[in-house]
Amino acid sequence: MLALDVTAPGLVALSAVVTALAIWLIIAAARLTRRPRNRPGIRVELVDQVRELKALGQIQEAVFLVRGETGMSQHAAARFVNRL
Repeated sequence: MLALDVTAPGLVALSAVVTALAIWLIIAAARLTRRPRNRPGIRVELVDQVRELKALGQIQEAVFLVRGETGMSQHAAARFVNRL
């Protein structure tokens, strides 16, 4: 039977590679959950509601509405509202 002769530096290097791979997998999984692939488009009714809120000066409410309806981040929703 063969015995594996693993030295301390080899064990440290193997541990570093396994740790880096685990961290990469966690980051990849987190990114995939934040960006759903089959995201529906923005409805025309939502755009109309946001324009009304913006015209009334209720920018934060418009951003909140966009976030709730689309799942956008705060930054993306604010950019969307400001560009209308």
